[in-house]
Amino acid sequence: MARAEVFKAKWALVTGASSGIGAALARELASHGAHLILTARRQDRLEALAAELTARGVETRVVVADLNDPEGPQRIFNATEGAGLAVEILINNAGLGQWGAFHQSPVEQELSQVRVNCEATVRLSRLFVPRMVERRQGWMLVLASTASFLPLPYLSTYAATKAFNRFFALGVAAEVARFGVKITALCPGPTESEFFRIARARTFEARGKQPAAELARLALAALARGQRTLVPTWDGKLIALLMRLLPVNCVTTTYEKFARPS
Repeated sequence: MARAEVFKAKWALVTGASSGIGAALARELASHGAHLILTARRQDRLEALAAELTARGVETRVVVADLNDPEGPQRIFNATEGAGLAVEILINNAGLGQWGAFHQSPVEQELSQVRVNCEATVRLSRLFVPRMVERRQGWMLVLASTASFLPLPYLSTYAATKAFNRFFALGVAAEVARFGVKITALCPGPTESEFFRIARARTFEARGKQPAAELARLALAALARGQRTLVPTWDGKLIALLMRLLPVNCVTTTYEKFARPS
């Protein structure tokens, strides 16, 4: 069975690498000998992480890009594959959410979730996966969520984008498997990151969160062995099971009462 050591000496591109799950995935990849291309909007954080990894002997590059900009994925590609740097591991981690009543939320924030979580993932994948197919080797991780298994009132757009991410990853995985390319949809539950603060979802901040480093270790092990879906917690597995057994309306009605803003 393949182990994460297969990533040694290969270039990995991690989006949203400036904090949280992205930074944890970058550190985990570095621990297995991968070279890192770190991309996000916040240059200072990227450079701090790059300095940390470089001090450990990891070859590192920084590409500052905003995936809310439709041109962002192309800029990342131009700075990597377009410059002769073969990206064999693509980590589609960047994403955002917005908690609150859909009819009251800022429309631009709702649209940004679609652009970053869905459109940028498709654009980046379409740029890098063909090169992996040509080389007959490659790995792609797509960050979905346990939210991908059920509609979530007050996180309606976010949950819908994560369902898109999961189905997108599974569909493309089936297409490219015969070319030696492995794709995993990662479906974490609450994780140690800035997500809940930035999404203004403080209602959920008291819940137990999986350490980002633990999630990264499990995710890369699953990616190495070609596991197409990883739900890393028992809570998440239970949610996925219940959604197969219970009427959707029952689940969403109950959840709406629990999550309704006061």
